[in-house]
Amino acid sequence: MKLLIKKLVIVVVLAYLPFTAGAWGVLGHRIVGEIADLNINAKTRKAIQQILGAESLAMSANWADFVKSDTSYNYLSSWHYVNLPANASKSEVFSFLDNQTEPNIYNKTTEMIAVLKNAKSTLAQKKLALRLLIHLVGDLHQPMHTARKEDLGGNKIQLTWFGERTNLHRVWDENLIEFQQLSYTEYTKAINHTTPQQRSSWKKSTLKDCVFESYQVCNKVYATGIKNDDKLSFRYNFDWVTTLNEQLLKGGIRLAKILNDIYI
Repeated sequence: MKLLIKKLVIVVVLAYLPFTAGAWGVLGHRIVGEIADLNINAKTRKAIQQILGAESLAMSANWADFVKSDTSYNYLSSWHYVNLPANASKSEVFSFLDNQTEPNIYNKTTEMIAVLKNAKSTLAQKKLALRLLIHLVGDLHQPMHTARKEDLGGNKIQLTWFGERTNLHRVWDENLIEFQQLSYTEYTKAINHTTPQQRSSWKKSTLKDCVFESYQVCNKVYATGIKNDDKLSFRYNFDWVTTLNEQLLKGGIRLAKILNDIYI
């Protein structure tokens, strides 16, 4: 009986611990990967298959999160985000990115692209770089991955989502996406509708532009005055689902552009 009580106490305590999220959830990354897969050219597809085999972009997209269970990959932890000061100008953000030497989502995305372009890279190096690139480009479009160090990208802002405990980071990683109640293929079909003008504009964006764009969304999220113990539900979804879907779309379109440019 005492053992049973101890187990129940542990379960209850764990249920109320803050959740620390790391990236778009599984669905978000697969949506970005699937959209990219629909926009790569035949040459790029062949090159990717030579590296990943039968592993699709969508299924490869979460490798960088799944591998967190292996401590030998702990060095990747800071690659998923970049901490930025609040309300900085575009030039200030660009300068920060240029001068930041600590591993972060911007400089490591650039590095993975370079590995894939390098003819001397081994197959193992290319496989690691490609899996990470697919994931990092997705993360780069999650606005809480270009957020503030003081609250760990929203992880410290404790909220409820339809009555369940969560935090601001997890709301953007998972809660909003899962609320739509679609599989990643259904979600992709639902949002994968862009104009030629949109695709052309998004493809012109540099990696720095992408970071700043997500950072701007992040600042808008904070500007609503969101704070600890806020209760989020239908209204939050109504206010932000269009932005969410656009970020997923941009991530997929831009990932395809990056991959096509690598294998041009």
